Amino acid sequence: KLSPGGRHYANIWQGKFPRVNSAEDGFAFTAPAHAFPAQNGYGLKNMLGNVWEWVEDWWTTKHIASAAEDPSGPAMGSEKAKKGGSFLCHKSFCYRYRTVARHHNTPDSATTNNGFRCARSVSPAPARASGEEAGQSSSLSSEL
Repeated sequence: KLSPGGRHYANIWQGKFPRVNSAEDGFAFTAPAHAFPAQNGYGLKNMLGNVWEWVEDWWTTKHIASAAEDPSGPAMGSEKAKKGGSFLCHKSFCYRYRTVARHHNTPDSATTNNGFRCARSVSPAPARASGEEAGQSSSLSSEL
């Protein structure tokens, strides 16, 4: 369902594609990153719709079967992969406003419906020494 409980969670095309975007979600073109509520239990926003997001991988349709989790694309290529769909996606046209949706384009493409997401890896918190209380440092770290 595109608008559970009557609430929009993504910026996609509403209306008759490609002539009339009724902008029922509040936006005829791109929307600010904070415009919609989280789209999943992790609290992530804009993972689908709004703009296609370039990813690190080069485009391929042939992934290694053994790489079931986070398969990477080839080392080189002529087109980059992008994910998530955009405000130009409509069920009559591309129907790709899903987090697993993938598409491709050349790296030098410049369109209003392509973008990128800044991300970083987060290291897990270091394990506490045995007997160490929260908020207290161990004797070793206090000596350093």
